[in-house]
Amino acid sequence: MLALFFDWFSWSNPLLILFGLFALWMLVDAVRREEWLWVVFILIFPILNAPLYFFLVYRAAAGPRPGGFELPGARTRQRIKELEDRIHHLDNARDHTELADIYLEQGKLPQAEASYRAALERDPHDRDTLAHYGQCLLRLERAAEALPRLERVCTEDPEHDFGHTLMALAETYAALDRTGDATKAWRGVIERHTYARARVQLAELLLRRGEFDDAGALLEEVLEDDAHAPAFQRKRERPWVQKARLLRRQVSG
Repeated sequence: MLALFFDWFSWSNPLLILFGLFALWMLVDAVRREEWLWVVFILIFPILNAPLYFFLVYRAAAGPRPGGFELPGARTRQRIKELEDRIHHLDNARDHTELADIYLEQGKLPQAEASYRAALERDPHDRDTLAHYGQCLLRLERAAEALPRLERVCTEDPEHDFGHTLMALAETYAALDRTGDATKAWRGVIERHTYARARVQLAELLLRRGEFDDAGALLEEVLEDDAHAPAFQRKRERPWVQKARLLRRQVSG
């Protein structure tokens, strides 16, 4: 039995050579797709993980599969492939924007920027594209470039994207040290919404200006709302609630 085992793993075995080439093929494909977790898995244990990668990622990206086990992210990869095919054949602005939105959600900012620019070349007036492109530029630490896009959308529709575009504009003003404009924008958000993100960042600006009472009141509102919020909302706003607790200590101290 041991002899058969060592014969199988001998480099003179053509089946092992073929499998090695297959594993290398999967490794190269994983690197090309930036599937870094899979790269590590294949390097650590290629015998199991190279075939798994082939069935769960490589084939999934090639086209839709009816049901079955699917790792998180497989549907996103499939949608990216669909959008790339549509762009190749139709080249319309909406497909470029949707592809850019996926990249932005994944944190692939250079790819997102390129797709937003392509969308705006085809439709320079689309508010969703302008707003999301502005947020992409802000995350790239290019606030000055983000500003005119976000201002244009918020001027036309202050409630765009349920106030998220106005929040991005407020963060852009803050990044450019325009604290007065940032404060005004944050107040515009909290007049209509109860986002912890807005109230905590406004409280932060008020603390810098020495307005401790107003800042403290906002932080107390955030913490009180969190105590009665549903689980999904508490999970989504947890980072801002934690920051509110830290800032409250500054106020009380």
